[in-house]
Amino acid sequence: MKKTFYWLIFIFLTKPVLAQDDKEYLGTWNVLSVRLGLGGKWSVFGEAQLRSLRLYDHFHYHELKGGIEYRLNPSLAFSASVGDYNTYQSGGDFIEPKPNAEIRTWLQTNLSQKIGRIKVEHRYRAEQRFQVSGLRNRFRYRASMVIPLNNLDLLPKTWYLNVSNEIFFTDVPTYFERNRFFVGFGYRFSQNFTLQSGWLHQFDYKIPDETGYNFMQISALFDLKLKRKTEKK
Repeated sequence: MKKTFYWLIFIFLTKPVLAQDDKEYLGTWNVLSVRLGLGGKWSVFGEAQLRSLRLYDHFHYHELKGGIEYRLNPSLAFSASVGDYNTYQSGGDFIEPKPNAEIRTWLQTNLSQKIGRIKVEHRYRAEQRFQVSGLRNRFRYRASMVIPLNNLDLLPKTWYLNVSNEIFFTDVPTYFERNRFFVGFGYRFSQNFTLQSGWLHQFDYKIPDETGYNFMQISALFDLKLKRKTEKK
């Protein structure tokens, strides 16, 4: 299974370039995510993303966001977040003027279930996008599957397959805005750290804040817990 993962990375890195349009190149999509459990049902999280339209070249996007989550039970969680999102011109690294810069807030619900060894998750998100042109509402739904490969559950030292599809739509015509598909492999090193890589394909309909179609995504996920001091007797 390790060889399969390494071959996947090799194929991404050696994909031939067929045209001079950025949409024909393989871009990169880098994610650093940290979650800190506060004890009980509450946790806080932060995430940073950096994207490029070519293989670690023509960087055109970055975002930074954070929020809080309340997990009612193992299958249901609610979260809220605020973040800063910036898109630059194509053709180089962080070229201005920016076609889009916004402050974004969102509310989210996560529903998950186990079907055998497969974990299925439904994510519903309502975004409020504060841009120069005003407020825009957007709604997102993502369905995903995580399939452990060498264990029945997602334990430490487990390889897994992750497949997801997400649709984006708004409350104004033409309503449909974007579709985002991902397939990749991940490895859970420990309870606290997971590394994931795969291919992300994005289809946009008449929106200016992303110009790439295909990306190699690499995600580093840290899941930490706040240690409580033991009471002295």
